[in-house]
Amino acid sequence: MLNDPRLDAIEPELIGIRRHLHAHPELRHEERDTFDYVASLLTQWGIHVERDIGGYGLVGVLWRGGVTRSIGLRADMDALPMQEHNHFAHASRVAGRMHACGHDGHTAMLLGAARYLAEHGGFDGTVNFIFQPVEEGGAGARLMIEGGLFERCPMEAVFGAHNWPGIAAGHFALRPGAIMVSSNTFSLELTGVGSHAAQPHRSVNPKEGAVLSVTEIHAGSAGNVIPGHARLSGTVRAFSDEVLDLVERRIGEIARGIAEAHGARAEFHFERVYLALINDAQSAAFAARVLGGLVGEARVDAQVDPQMPSEDFAFCISTGPGLLCVHRQRRRLGIRQLRLRDPAA
Repeated sequence: MLNDPRLDAIEPELIGIRRHLHAHPELRHEERDTFDYVASLLTQWGIHVERDIGGYGLVGVLWRGGVTRSIGLRADMDALPMQEHNHFAHASRVAGRMHACGHDGHTAMLLGAARYLAEHGGFDGTVNFIFQPVEEGGAGARLMIEGGLFERCPMEAVFGAHNWPGIAAGHFALRPGAIMVSSNTFSLELTGVGSHAAQPHRSVNPKEGAVLSVTEIHAGSAGNVIPGHARLSGTVRAFSDEVLDLVERRIGEIARGIAEAHGARAEFHFERVYLALINDAQSAAFAARVLGGLVGEARVDAQVDPQMPSEDFAFCISTGPGLLCVHRQRRRLGIRQLRLRDPAA
């Protein structure tokens, strides 16, 4: 890792920011205090703030020189509805809420980049620091885009990062193409004929043999009643639309076929929630060169295996270039990755 006394000087402040965010988690659609806190810091550092983009979304806009080129750097801000059981001083102060997915770290990293570049950034162009709400199950990136993100803050490419415990500290991983899966939900409504467990006459009279009755599958209401209705639900994940199309079609066909064979009816519903995250190849190559120049090529895996979680950052790059990399922080909160100059340029 590079040594930079200018980063050493702001490190205690960034640690304090991360701990403040961790102690005050807010769920999706409720990030009002986080929104105000981030906006106040950006303003304090002399960075223009575009507010109220798709709810509690905001963008810090930093201009330098006369070049019109621009990029976006994105972090998410919301927490999860989980109880924290840690006992350190900055543990969550809100019952049933916790920054368990690292969004406090993401926000602190991006604030650190904004703080550093506002004072020492040697670049020409515009950097848009995107602070996104509602990542956890609410597609906040899509909400910001629908709220005018790219109209209010034009940018040529968007870059993001995600903390990843499985990677060695101080290392980074990325890949061109698919790096995270799409996330989708399905529900299956099954409707048949309800009856008493001793009289399940559907195809064969129980007097002709033994009868085994499944009497409760969450939909059941009593131990001696065969339910007339059941609901199954779950998730489907895939890296490509072609595979997803196949899975959706086959679940529906199989469910309806089995239900019809047993004199029942199946209603299948499939909802596509998050897109697969497909990194732009040129952006991936650029990021790999920059990271390799900063931390050494040995600490950058430019062909990491695709990961099975999903990330709504996919919406940010669905219509243009961009990249998400995963990494594990050292003590500096990972902000070195956000320098802008390409060592090969």
